[in-house]
Amino acid sequence: MANISAGILMYRYGATGLSVLLVHPGGPYWRNRDLGAWSVPKGELNKGEGAEAAARREFKEELGIEAVGALRLLGEIRQRSGKIVRAFALNGDIEASAIRSNTIVLEWPPRSGHTIRVPEIDRAAWLDLPLARKKILASQEPLLDRLESIATPQSRSSCRT
Repeated sequence: MANISAGILMYRYGATGLSVLLVHPGGPYWRNRDLGAWSVPKGELNKGEGAEAAARREFKEELGIEAVGALRLLGEIRQRSGKIVRAFALNGDIEASAIRSNTIVLEWPPRSGHTIRVPEIDRAAWLDLPLARKKILASQEPLLDRLESIATPQSRSSCRT
């Protein structure tokens, strides 16, 4: 059975139109990768945890900010690895440069037996849709299409920093 993750695609409307908040993974593997490396903040569900609760927990862990407000289901996508991601949209406005990610331990270099601690994400950014389409993991791009079809400038934002 495939692993299941849940995440939140935060969006806002500004002078240039619709933009989304994406995160870049931390650690040495992703250090020099930009295009096709960014993601929706997301993570695996804990045993007995619902997708919405997991999405809110992961948002807090990866960004250091509570995801407050009504979530709208964007549906599921399957990543290249086979992992299923259940995504939700949330209208909000946070300061991307103020994020505080949790850290994770990983083996580096691979198969060396040596571990290092790195931030789970090293940065977050608000991106307009054309740029977001270039930077997001290819398997997550359908989430941008789904968001574009349901997001409206009149939506009220509940998550601000």
